[in-house]
Amino acid sequence: MNLFHLALLAAAAIGISNLQAQDAVAGPNTANESKPNPEATLRYIHSAWETLSRSTTDCHSLADIKVTASPVLYMPAEIPAPPEVVALKEKCHVQIVALPRRIEKLADVRPEELRAAGLLYLPNPYVVPGGRFNEMYGWDSYFIILGLEADHREALARGMVDNFLFEIEHYGAVLNANRTYYLTRSQPPFLTSMIRAVFEAPASFPSTPAGRAEAHAWLERAYTLAEKDHSTWIRPEHKAGTTGLTRYFDFARGPVPEMADDSTYYPDVIRWLIAHPGKEVAGFLVKGSEHPDAAEAARLLAASCDIEASKVCERAWASGYRLSRDFYEGDRAMRESGFDPSFRFGPFDGATHRYAPVCLNSLLFRYEQDLAHFAHLLLKPQDAAHWERIANARNAAIHRYLWRQKEAVFADYDFIHARPSSYAYISSLYPLWAGVATREEAKQIVDKLNLFERPGGLSMSNFDSGMQWDEPFGWAPTNWVAVAGLQAMGFRDDARRIASHFDATIDAGYARDGTIVEKYNVVAGNSDVHVSTGYKANQVGFGWSNAVYLKMKQVTDVPTATPAN
Repeated sequence: MNLFHLALLAAAAIGISNLQAQDAVAGPNTANESKPNPEATLRYIHSAWETLSRSTTDCHSLADIKVTASPVLYMPAEIPAPPEVVALKEKCHVQIVALPRRIEKLADVRPEELRAAGLLYLPNPYVVPGGRFNEMYGWDSYFIILGLEADHREALARGMVDNFLFEIEHYGAVLNANRTYYLTRSQPPFLTSMIRAVFEAPASFPSTPAGRAEAHAWLERAYTLAEKDHSTWIRPEHKAGTTGLTRYFDFARGPVPEMADDSTYYPDVIRWLIAHPGKEVAGFLVKGSEHPDAAEAARLLAASCDIEASKVCERAWASGYRLSRDFYEGDRAMRESGFDPSFRFGPFDGATHRYAPVCLNSLLFRYEQDLAHFAHLLLKPQDAAHWERIANARNAAIHRYLWRQKEAVFADYDFIHARPSSYAYISSLYPLWAGVATREEAKQIVDKLNLFERPGGLSMSNFDSGMQWDEPFGWAPTNWVAVAGLQAMGFRDDARRIASHFDATIDAGYARDGTIVEKYNVVAGNSDVHVSTGYKANQVGFGWSNAVYLKMKQVTDVPTATPAN
């Protein structure tokens, strides 16, 4: 039985939920349109930035529906709370707590050390995705910043990048998001692309001698902190075996605390795994009681997770089984990837930590090239040469392990079993955006666009697993990376066509719902999304969808022609 049939059985066994729009974010135009109307969509987007803006000195920003608890705002150990933060105690009935010590790298302070989950202080306002995601996210923010720049909100975009620099300086790295339960993992590394978006935007700094001096000083600081952030990705735990490539990895153990508001996810996974035994799921289950005694709890601490310390772990049980420590390691790595979940790295992405992914290594190649570029601008030729060597070494490793010459595709690499993945995934287009792919490789990849291209844009994969990051769903970030990559490699007609179709899908969704959501059904070309398990709701807002809609407009509004092959 293949994965497709297994996924169909999963959908039947687990059940399919109805789309549940969250009302945490409301746009100015909530009346349904009878027909798709791009002007109505644009009006919504132009006003939504204010609706989605947050600040750690704003009471609304402290709310976290993922973890129900009294709000706590954490300050870095080395920074006293400013007066506007102290005022929150009375204004928002929030606790202001200093972290126990200075953080130099991820996991220097672990969430379980803190008495309660809370928001991590950031100095500047920021834009959140929307719905249950009421904090500043690591990779969402890249696309949001592009949208802010497109909508002439450069000050807000710059403030968000400054927030990331603050995170690196005081929390050890760019975080998954600014909550304490994210202190052990990052997200896809788009930081240098964010820095470039701000530094290269004409309106980010005054066009005066003083403004140019300010821009230079800003870039100097950003470069230094980006170097520190890059060191996160070359820690031993992030190495993909001996390939010279990098993997996703979370430095904590057990189920993630932010799933506290979804008590069915891990039990649903267990039931599916029990129903579909086989080598792909080997090692993902361990036998265990629903209410273990002390001796069994001690055994499960090593084999699964800490039942006494984690309510999520305690509830993660079904039909006599619990999830293994290895599954949770892969589950956490999946969440650092941002693609949570799909079947790309086995069922529910439980084997993510065993792979060198195309997406991550493409992003790091571009990150390293950007650092070389910054070093040249800052007149640091030795630094530039250093980063060029690192980027070239990664490029060589990508072509050795991730480029499949026979199939003419970039594919993820299972470094544990020394074999490439055969799972068709939209991340195979990342090398175009990152500049890894040669012109000939890009042409061969473009020839296979039909693997993902649907009437409403690009699907995540060509496999319907029932998960939100698989067929038939299309997402703004991956559609934009693909379109921008096609543009960069000269396939402008392909880029324009896909951009037009994806924006039309957002228009159709807005006409139906009166809002913009996080993901779309690109097979149907609308927002009719039904997910079997995982994040079943389609969150509204929505930061990166709003932003990518504007960027796609820039593509479709410019006449293009297909270059000669």
